[in-house]
Amino acid sequence: MRGTVTGLPSPYPIGTMLPAVYQEDPFTMGFTAGLDDVLSAVIGTIDNIDWYVDPLITPPDFLDWLGGWVGALLDENAPEDRLRALVAGAVDLHRRRGTVGGLRAHLELLTGGRVEVVDSGGTAFSTTPGAELPGAASPRLAVRVIAADPAITTGLVETAVQQSKPAHVRHRVEVMGQ
Repeated sequence: MRGTVTGLPSPYPIGTMLPAVYQEDPFTMGFTAGLDDVLSAVIGTIDNIDWYVDPLITPPDFLDWLGGWVGALLDENAPEDRLRALVAGAVDLHRRRGTVGGLRAHLELLTGGRVEVVDSGGTAFSTTPGAELPGAASPRLAVRVIAADPAITTGLVETAVQQSKPAHVRHRVEVMGQ
């Protein structure tokens, strides 16, 4: 995190904002200079807040924090560019959550691999009451991830699938190397 940065000047020194009578007092000016050292990092962060909330340019130590804002499941072992893409796409992924396409997109961003998702569901339209329902009676999901990165674990994919699929759907996960 940002903390204090040695030698970082304050763009708004407190001492210069005081009435002239206080600016003539060496103790007051020294005291406020100490406060300037502490506040300069805070002011610098606030002045550049747009750089901190954009996942594509935020400092690496803020990426995990920013991912928490949008509920992105991040793998700390993943490359930085993959993490940035996952945080940037998190809002769209939430919109598509619970769909096969949303799950596939989420896992592709998370793993950087090729993802195959097969589900037993279906949709249909009928004007006849009592028409046959689409899909299987017992909903299930099969997920296969073909990842080039050996750091991708079944546990990581399992957690992502658990969080993305509807609760009543059983699933099976398979992670393969390329």
